[in-house]
Amino acid sequence: MNRIYINEKVALDAAELSFTFARSGGPGGQNVNKVCSKAVLRWYPAASSLPYDVKARFLSRYASRLTTGGEMVIASQRFASQGSNQQDCIDKLRELILAVSEPPQLRRATRPTYSSVQDRLQSKGKTSSKKQNRSKRISLDD
Repeated sequence: MNRIYINEKVALDAAELSFTFARSGGPGGQNVNKVCSKAVLRWYPAASSLPYDVKARFLSRYASRLTTGGEMVIASQRFASQGSNQQDCIDKLRELILAVSEPPQLRRATRPTYSSVQDRLQSKGKTSSKKQNRSKRISLDD
């Protein structure tokens, strides 16, 4: 069984990917009208062999890119040859999976700096005095 290696820890079965081919758009003369060089990759991430944590991060991060059936569709028509476009689709999928393969680094809570606290208090004081000046009425009855 062929495997597509994303990195040292993550690999994908090639059988999970299905390709269809169509005619590319753009310039190219009569050859564009005859040859199906555009590659369209279809992949179901929920039913894939990815590790559970990578799969969960992938589904949450790219939920808007999935079809209503939960399918990821990636197309490539950058090259004139079908094989190059097929490899380009795999490379695009590899980049998407690489982006979620490592868990996000957790933020360590730190205290705000003294100067940032002073800036915030000064800004609040200016806003407060501005609003207080608006409410003061000047009496002309003296």
